[in-house]
Amino acid sequence: MSKWMKIVLVVVLFGSLVLIRIFQGELFYDPLISFFKVDHSTEQLPAFNAFKLVLHLCLRFLLTTGISLLILWMLFRKKEIIKLSGVLYGLLFVVLLAAFLVLIQSSQSGGHLALFYVRRFLIQPIFLLLLIPAFYFQKKT
Repeated sequence: MSKWMKIVLVVVLFGSLVLIRIFQGELFYDPLISFFKVDHSTEQLPAFNAFKLVLHLCLRFLLTTGISLLILWMLFRKKEIIKLSGVLYGLLFVVLLAAFLVLIQSSQSGGHLALFYVRRFLIQPIFLLLLIPAFYFQKKT
């Protein structure tokens, strides 16, 4: 595959992550999106369907993880990197989903900062932004 084709594919994949972010309200059930856009420091969590919220959270995580793994494959072309990344994403998913479930069940008025950040790590490709420089640095040394 030519270098230009790789660049185009990586840009398209990053663009798909951006499109997921732009159309998150239409694609996924998440009443916490609007809740966290306002001052939520003293508010109760909105009413929500817990099963549907967790299901859509998992679907979004799987979608962004799949795209992230494709980006890593296009950038590095090494099975070891994809395997390691897959294991790390799996561990991250288990730990963060467990934390999310605990935080959502024990939520009281205010004090939603931990829930906000756990949810953010689950729905956004922040881990990809950590892995790319790490693997690039490893490749250079």
